[in-house]
Amino acid sequence: MEDLKEKTIRGGAARLGSQTAVLALRVGALVVLARLLGPKDFGLVGMVTAFTGVLSYLRNFGLAAAAVQRPDITADQHSTLFWINVLLGAMLALVTLVAAPAIAAFYHEPRLFWVTAALGTAFLFNAVGVQHSALLQRQMRFTALAVISVASLTVATAIGIGGAASGYGYWALVAMSVIAPLVASIGYWLATGWVPGMPRRRTGVRSMMHFGGALTLNVMITNIALNADKVLIGRFLGVDALGIYGRGFQLINTPTENLNSAVGEVAFSALSRVQHDPVRLRSYFLKGFSFVLGLTLPITIACALFADDIVLVLLGPKWRAATEIVRLLAPTITVTIVINPMGWLIYSLGLARRGLNIALVFAPIMILGCVLGLPYGASGVAFAYSTVMVLWLVPHVLWCVHGTAISFRDVAAAVIRPLACGVMAGAVGYAVRLMWGDLFSPLPRLVLETGVLAVTCFALLVFVAGQKALYVDLLRGLRTRTTGRALARVDP
Repeated sequence: MEDLKEKTIRGGAARLGSQTAVLALRVGALVVLARLLGPKDFGLVGMVTAFTGVLSYLRNFGLAAAAVQRPDITADQHSTLFWINVLLGAMLALVTLVAAPAIAAFYHEPRLFWVTAALGTAFLFNAVGVQHSALLQRQMRFTALAVISVASLTVATAIGIGGAASGYGYWALVAMSVIAPLVASIGYWLATGWVPGMPRRRTGVRSMMHFGGALTLNVMITNIALNADKVLIGRFLGVDALGIYGRGFQLINTPTENLNSAVGEVAFSALSRVQHDPVRLRSYFLKGFSFVLGLTLPITIACALFADDIVLVLLGPKWRAATEIVRLLAPTITVTIVINPMGWLIYSLGLARRGLNIALVFAPIMILGCVLGLPYGASGVAFAYSTVMVLWLVPHVLWCVHGTAISFRDVAAAVIRPLACGVMAGAVGYAVRLMWGDLFSPLPRLVLETGVLAVTCFALLVFVAGQKALYVDLLRGLRTRTTGRALARVDP
């Protein structure tokens, strides 16, 4: 607690660095695989992951978050949670195997049986590392987590690209999904050096399981709703439509998802440590929230304005149909940037049941929206998806902050300035495109227009929106640690 601020800043820097590397790897893999594989390959795997993606939110049963959120936890509790996670992972792998025939029949695609069975093994590989990862988070060892994250994805990406180049088609994508959690779990064990003991009864894990169960149901219900678009498109519009829609969604969602994941993991750990100190909680939350908005809003605006160049450069000419999907989904990602940090707040305060109630209201609204958009094709679903998200934003924020140290006014004030800066920077970037874009081919034009947008947005945030103090404070936290290390080296 004495140096929580410095640990949080260092952890955030480590995770942002790792997520930048992860983003580069994921985008690089997407670029390469989009040229080695076709929409049918991505569509086949996407059909299965629409189902296994829902199960994946059961894989931890929220017990990693429960272990991190808990003010104190014993060795017996941690060991018992480990074995519960392993049992749950084995059960999910078995459920996936049993469901494989039904999934193949649902899509009228026999090849999906073995794809589903293979993807199910990832649940067990993930389960054996859940509590080791939670232990690293509790200790604020985010540099170790960062290294493991990059290493596991690097190995999985190399195997996936190698498999695609060797002609294994969609099996290359399956291998990537299975190898990544296996390598990550091995890394967690090596980093912690912790060997779980035998499970014990009456260790006091019941309250943590209640928290984890509510959190898991919330995440599962929410993601059933958020994956309804892909399930409906795959079932009624076919594998090609799902391949195009899925790549467009991944292209616009990947950068913001990585950044939110990096900061969110650190923010949740830090906020959990100060959950009983409203002043520090409010300060930490608003600073982290503002920082995430400043990083991610320009990316979303760039995707909306320059979708044609982004799709052409990153995916290639055969994916041009994804351009409209990227543009239509831009409002969805913008809203998600604001909504996701609300989860840091309510879960660090132990308000898992509130999150579950929010999910129970949101899910049917989203599913209904996707159904209404389906007759208009994949573009209609994308438009409906974004419309629901925009309409849901204000009620969601009001519900989350009610009764906490954060007010709706705080959230609105934090959003308005970065959003205004992003819009103005987008206008400048688009003006540059109109004036000089025709002089360049797609790649240099994309570098020019996005570079102008990024530089303009950063300048506006620092010198107009008043975020200079935030960035100076972050740099000071990093500098404090560097100075401390230097003194430690010269002090015998």
